Amino acid sequence: MTFAKRLAPLGLAALFLAGSAAPLLAHGSRGHHAKAGTGPTAMVAAANPMAVEAGLKVLKAGGSAVDAAVAVQAVLGLVEPQSSGLGGGAFMTVYDVKTRRVSAYNGRETAPAAATPQLFYGPDGKLMNKGQAMVSGRSAGVPGAVAMLYLAQRQHGRLAWNTLFTTAEQLAEGGFPAPRRMAEAAGSRAPQAAQPDAIAYFTRPDGMKIQPGDTMRNPAYAATLRRIAAEGPKALLEGPIAQQIVARLQQGPLPGSMTLQDLAAYKPKAGPAVCRPYRVYVVCVPPAPSGGPAVLEGLGILERTDIGAHRGDAQGWYLFSQASRLMYADRDRYFGDPDFVDVPTEGLLEPAYLDARARLIDRDRAGPPPTPGKPRGAGVRAPDHTAEPGGTTHFAIVDKAGNAVSMTTTVESIFGDGRMVAGFFLNNQLTDFSFEPKEGDGAPAANAVAGGKRPRSSMAPAIVLDRRGRLVAAVGSPGGPSIIAFNLKALVALLDWKLPMQEALALPNLIAFGNFYASEPAKFAPGVVDGLAAKGVRLSGGSFGEGSGLHGIEVTPQGLRGGADPRREGIAKGY
Repeated sequence: MTFAKRLAPLGLAALFLAGSAAPLLAHGSRGHHAKAGTGPTAMVAAANPMAVEAGLKVLKAGGSAVDAAVAVQAVLGLVEPQSSGLGGGAFMTVYDVKTRRVSAYNGRETAPAAATPQLFYGPDGKLMNKGQAMVSGRSAGVPGAVAMLYLAQRQHGRLAWNTLFTTAEQLAEGGFPAPRRMAEAAGSRAPQAAQPDAIAYFTRPDGMKIQPGDTMRNPAYAATLRRIAAEGPKALLEGPIAQQIVARLQQGPLPGSMTLQDLAAYKPKAGPAVCRPYRVYVVCVPPAPSGGPAVLEGLGILERTDIGAHRGDAQGWYLFSQASRLMYADRDRYFGDPDFVDVPTEGLLEPAYLDARARLIDRDRAGPPPTPGKPRGAGVRAPDHTAEPGGTTHFAIVDKAGNAVSMTTTVESIFGDGRMVAGFFLNNQLTDFSFEPKEGDGAPAANAVAGGKRPRSSMAPAIVLDRRGRLVAAVGSPGGPSIIAFNLKALVALLDWKLPMQEALALPNLIAFGNFYASEPAKFAPGVVDGLAAKGVRLSGGSFGEGSGLHGIEVTPQGLRGGADPRREGIAKGY
């Protein structure tokens, strides 16, 4: 990478030298260390221990990080169906240790060919209610996660594709204990949990909803996995399962327009990741329509501050919040599917533009909500009105050769659209499009619906390298629109504040958007909340979308060190 020549040489040992500092978390917030893992050569960090074990089994059999990703996703789709699955989509970054290059894979769902910008308008010409739209047949896009994994595994795998589903198939057939988060989602007031398919799947013989620890079985899922193992993505995109998908989506209420031709035409995308220097590192993410370039913009703005000198104090969090506001203002105006609209990625990441955005940060007090900038290549775009819910997960893997995967995968909101075929839920990813295709003045939204288009995403799985192209870390999170802020926090904590991975992920979350600051006030160190308030940053509880589920792995001189977000059920484990 030619831009890396501008960075001073630095060995791996120096990357992880951390100085002393005041506590960054409130007293009593350190029970998260049980989530952390270490390992000399290989590791998996994911949102459920059963998925972690499936990935480790593949790695120990000589599989690559991508091989293990297939196994991890297959298990997560079974034990965490509220977050991801065979019927959803994903973005993935892959580090190849031999070439020291990072590739990006796009398994984002696509809209049916017949979809129009008025997709979510009712017969009366008015916009649908969001909850109504999420469970409609119109909400589902063509699923892409399996096709994406198949493409990546052909390029980076070591084991046979049909060997990677054994653990998930055995769990589905023989039974698994219902995880707490799955049981809570099944019993929640989410509209998807009230759909007939979800009720049937999650109701026990005694008529009660499943409880944590109850034995669950899903023989239909096992049968689907056997088909995928034998046929690859064609098992979903052609043939009997494809016919079931189309038939289920064309049922009311508000049936969709997906056809067998839409499914058969799906193609995942692959290419170079978008990489930019950040201090002595290089951070790589997928291109738009992912949220990756927005994370890079946030880092570029923060690079022009002294946030590294304010490790976890009020000023450090203040700088973080103001850079976040600028980042989100641009992202919400300009991001969409680059196959359909011009996304000004290069302009947003140009040094002169980042200089100008950073100068808008008042060091002492937060001003009014920032407006979008005017990066080179930006057209006239309407403000985006997309409200992204959250039903997403993230995992990171490093194999014993040093290859790495950072993958964020989703069904959009809890249990997708609540419709189930062949043992898995279908996504409702099209609700990530802007419901309103134009502003009152006629300016088009970059993220308006169109046939064959991929909706904008916040998913931003990151891989960090040193200036020589050696792996430093893999990290990412679910969280709806908050993903960008969650990932930015983790990267700042790792790279600027020099925290170990587990401590970085456990830090309080802060999502700054316009005039709203969503956060976890009780988790900050003493004095931070009051210090932020004195600067005009008043923290509110909660977040946009869903809470974080950060998972990551870092390379240290002593080996791998992983972390799992204490807000979820995951672990990091290595060998």
